[in-house]
Amino acid sequence: MLWAQPDAPPHRSYPHAALDKCIAESRDADKHAGNLTNWLQEYDQLGEGEFYGRVEELTFDRLQVFSEHTSKALRQQCNVWPNALWLGIPANDQECRINGMPVSDNTIMCRPGNRDFELVTPEAFDILGIVVDRDLLHRAADIQGVALPEQRLEQPRLALPEGTVKDLRYVLTRLIDSDMPLAAKKHSQDLVMMALLQVLQREGPAPEQIPSYAHRKAVVDRVKGHIAEHGEAPVTMTELCELAHVSRRTLQYSFETILGVSPLRFLRVTRLNQVRRALGEAGAGRTVTDISAEWGFWHAGQFAKDYKQLFGESPSDTLKRGQRTN
Repeated sequence: MLWAQPDAPPHRSYPHAALDKCIAESRDADKHAGNLTNWLQEYDQLGEGEFYGRVEELTFDRLQVFSEHTSKALRQQCNVWPNALWLGIPANDQECRINGMPVSDNTIMCRPGNRDFELVTPEAFDILGIVVDRDLLHRAADIQGVALPEQRLEQPRLALPEGTVKDLRYVLTRLIDSDMPLAAKKHSQDLVMMALLQVLQREGPAPEQIPSYAHRKAVVDRVKGHIAEHGEAPVTMTELCELAHVSRRTLQYSFETILGVSPLRFLRVTRLNQVRRALGEAGAGRTVTDISAEWGFWHAGQFAKDYKQLFGESPSDTLKRGQRTN
């Protein structure tokens, strides 16, 4: 995979008064996933209705600060650029999940670069993010005489003392919302780095682990791996239980704990999202019937109803828009 910065798509805007700031908006969840510079992402829409996403991004030298709004519940598969560190902060104490573990209150998310992770986010979700090059972070820590907690940075969740998360939200929100001139770029980067070092030095009580987390996540991962290889083939609950070597109740608990959805809903929305991607990438001559059948949807009327309920538009509208842009 190439990690070079992509050309700006037409839906990005760059306010002249702002500090290297761009704004990107989208009505398609998976296309919105590509609006963060240098991230590799794939979004599946879980919540029903028309999607809206917005990213406001500030870019510095080997440092990225952003805010993201997504209107519908999502399952996000993410990967940040190599030799980087990402911190994610829910903007309004909203609960989400990272790799199946709940994030709320005074807990923030943390993942090293070039490593896959999964987020499950609720309706009307807002998140603030920092991505920093590890060499830049270590240089700043050396200058300030700060010892970075390397082992702690491998954990998906960081628990912080009360008030620390609130202070970090304030600094990032004020920076993103402001229209600072380019002359303030170095000062703004230093401000972010100082806030980041202060956060990484502070440690609250360890986040509680979900009972049976490892086993339940292994069950979900086994099913997800099967779907990734055979997603076009319909599968029954009995077959999934046999695949995962668990009872129906354990399968249900595992999906509800790790992803917040039932296994049947996961299967249905995953396949519908795959069809949506295929429709959006289809060339001339392709039809909705052909593409939906390739993903195991044989009842055209029920498929169209389910599709419109999830995405807020008909599959034919998605296909037409894709064929106009391809």
